[in-house]
Amino acid sequence: MAKLLWTPSEEVIQKANITRYIEYVSKRFGLGLDPLEKGVYFRLYRWSVENIPAFWMSVWDFCGVAASQRFYEVVDDLTRFPGARWFNGATLNFAENLLRGNGKNAVKAVREDGVERSFTYHQLYMMAGGIARGLREAGVGVGDAVVGYMPTTAETTIAMLGAASIGATWSSTGTEIGVDAAIDRFSQLSPKALFTVDAYFYRGKKYDVLERVRKIVSNIPSIKTVVVLPYVGEGVDLGGLPGGVLFRDFVGEGCAPEFVQVPTSTPIYIMFSSGTTGKPKCMAQSVAGVLVNHLKELIIHTDLKPGDVITYITSPSWMMWNWLMTSLATGATVLLYDGDPNYPDWRRMWRLIEENGVSIFGCSASYINNLRGMGASPRQAADLTTLREISQTGSPLSADGFEWIYREVKQDLHFNSISGGTDINGCFAIGSPILPVYAGQLQSPALGMKVKCYDEEGNEVYDREGELVCEAPSPSMPLYFLNDPGNEKYLDAYFRHYTHKRVWRHGDYVIFHSDTGGITFLGRSDATLKPSGVRIGTAEIYSVVETIPEIADSLAVGQNWKGDQRIILFIKMAKGHTLTEEVKEKIRRSLRERASPRHVPAVILEVPDIPYTYNLKKVETAVANLVNRRKVVNRDAIMNPEALDYIEKLLPTLWEQA
Repeated sequence: MAKLLWTPSEEVIQKANITRYIEYVSKRFGLGLDPLEKGVYFRLYRWSVENIPAFWMSVWDFCGVAASQRFYEVVDDLTRFPGARWFNGATLNFAENLLRGNGKNAVKAVREDGVERSFTYHQLYMMAGGIARGLREAGVGVGDAVVGYMPTTAETTIAMLGAASIGATWSSTGTEIGVDAAIDRFSQLSPKALFTVDAYFYRGKKYDVLERVRKIVSNIPSIKTVVVLPYVGEGVDLGGLPGGVLFRDFVGEGCAPEFVQVPTSTPIYIMFSSGTTGKPKCMAQSVAGVLVNHLKELIIHTDLKPGDVITYITSPSWMMWNWLMTSLATGATVLLYDGDPNYPDWRRMWRLIEENGVSIFGCSASYINNLRGMGASPRQAADLTTLREISQTGSPLSADGFEWIYREVKQDLHFNSISGGTDINGCFAIGSPILPVYAGQLQSPALGMKVKCYDEEGNEVYDREGELVCEAPSPSMPLYFLNDPGNEKYLDAYFRHYTHKRVWRHGDYVIFHSDTGGITFLGRSDATLKPSGVRIGTAEIYSVVETIPEIADSLAVGQNWKGDQRIILFIKMAKGHTLTEEVKEKIRRSLRERASPRHVPAVILEVPDIPYTYNLKKVETAVANLVNRRKVVNRDAIMNPEALDYIEKLLPTLWEQA
């Protein structure tokens, strides 16, 4: 069995939201569940996937969804996969559900250079009303697209809330996204309005934005209104921006929003695939589906409560921003940080946690591994008394990474490693404060998500590697992909891998553990390595290699080689180290001993950086395409394309013996 790292106390269990939920559904449906009983979570989970309509109805009611009209059926047909319609007959407004706070602090925005601003729920309410009024006057209505090219700041939240207030559809990217990538995304939506800033800071440097915005809007003629927030300076040149107006003038004095009630299948968000394998796919997600799924994850799984302070290292390019926004519906305070979380040094986020009394801190595996590589010890850098949970996602974290959290951050803490995707705006696997934490394992499948691990023939398996699949619809799955006649892109993306079964194949390589009920994620199955036909998850390599002190980061891909596949490992060295033959041998020996001889790479190459998407995922597929002489498209989807360029220069070395 995996190493046990944390067991919740009886006090933690008694105070948890999920304990109240278990008592609620047990009484309502006569389930006979005892929140203190061992294994009660997995009894609850089985009920949730065997009684899907009853489960989602219970989430709607327990979480207190505000709707002007209740649904007459929870779901029309669970055999329509995709295509099931949820909460039919109900009408509601997304922003109304997020703006029910009682006037206390709703958002605190902190900029890298130290500028801080706070907004109460009432201020958000009035400013969102001003945005809504301005959008209506600009001709924006229900179902129209409004986009944001914005950093992680309060006005991005306010713009989204204003758009949602009138039933418009919101889509955003962070200002770190390049011009071509922004055009590729936004042009598919035909948006009527765009929100942006004059400039932003990152690692102490100012980056101007408006020239990029002019190029974007010149390529998207549907944009008739551009709203600019003077984020860094005051003198903003609105020339070349159609309908250009300053944010404060667009909001005016603010007003109470008129929350337009819309059917539950109205799109609230258009989300984008990472775009490393082609033009980003646009996924429409429903107002009710996103709201109810987020509330389930935030209230029941994450244990977010009124009065909590929650933050996540994210940007409006990543679905975790959308997820974080729904935290407002709980009455919590959302702390937004805009900038490099390690600037001026790695202590920055931990001091913010101390200064703001953060309860729940969200980050990526790459952030944790970066701290580990630096030899950081957050528990020595800040008072973390208020911190009771860390949420981690983005890519798999090794068992050693889990142990580092409990050793160097805090011993009594719920480490909630989660995994899902932009495509469902949520999680297939997630944690619970009433479950123990085991090293390297996500605690459980998410309630209501009928997930399994399949082998290559589509058989359910435990305690061995396989594909993550979902056997039933859930509310936040996409309504449709834009510009996708006959749902062909949608079906190709998820439903055509197993020809004899209609299941959602997510593209993650996992192990379902029969002893703990937990799930280990091993990396993307579409980047799974197969030397000599043996499937190896890339995370199995990273979990070993990235514990070596001399190594800061790594990326493994398979290269087709003499009728087989060999593993190529790219290494970013820690500061002050170089890739010597001694280090290479250390890598080989560690993989041979801790994984298997098949995990040992044939070639190890040093690179200055590892390429990542804006969703903080390693760019394995694009690198695999390069080393196999395949075309790489849409490089603008890559956060640091220079890292890919460097790898491309190494290719002759990899090909010369082919």
